[in-house]
Amino acid sequence: MTDEARALLDAVRADLAPHDERNRLVPEIAAGRAPLAAIGALATEEMSIVPSDRRSFLTLAANAAEPATADFFADLGKGENIVLGTLPAMADAAGFDARTRRDYRPRAGCQAYPAYLAWLALNADPAAVVLAVTANFAAWGSYCATLAAALRGRYGFGDEACAFVDFFATPAPALEELAVSAIQQALDGGRAVEQGREYGRLLQEYELMFWNTLAG
Repeated sequence: MTDEARALLDAVRADLAPHDERNRLVPEIAAGRAPLAAIGALATEEMSIVPSDRRSFLTLAANAAEPATADFFADLGKGENIVLGTLPAMADAAGFDARTRRDYRPRAGCQAYPAYLAWLALNADPAAVVLAVTANFAAWGSYCATLAAALRGRYGFGDEACAFVDFFATPAPALEELAVSAIQQALDGGRAVEQGREYGRLLQEYELMFWNTLAG
């Protein structure tokens, strides 16, 4: 039975639902008002974020006590491998060619999220991090879905240039079920995962910082 885990995940996800009015960039992209430079910067920042997150997920998988937790983070690591190769096309479509990307300097406000995720990988109970990142992914996925439509409809990007946001905008029910199983296994083992609520709150704040740093 996974009812306890599912109820906890639903409650944390509801508590951490983002206030979209605080996000200054996504509505601007949705309306076609954001400059291409902001989109190019987004793709270029992600070229640093994705490898960092991959290593964090694999560290969490290695440290996991429950099989489902290890499988969950291993799957996330595989996903990061897939999307890394999609980013140059997105950057190119926004006018950030290879030379521009090479000269680009990452911004602290954009790199705070992966830095905190790396901290979690070293210091937190992986099962509690499952709760945190699964709650956070709901917001991230919805933003990527908005971008996928806007980049095509407002900016004329093709499928290759939208592959990164398409990937995260696509629902992943199997990953959701794996997260629920991981949380339930931890609860059945007598371990508290409630700290994941606080981890998730901070992840949401760091993600908002990412978007608003890009907005300028």
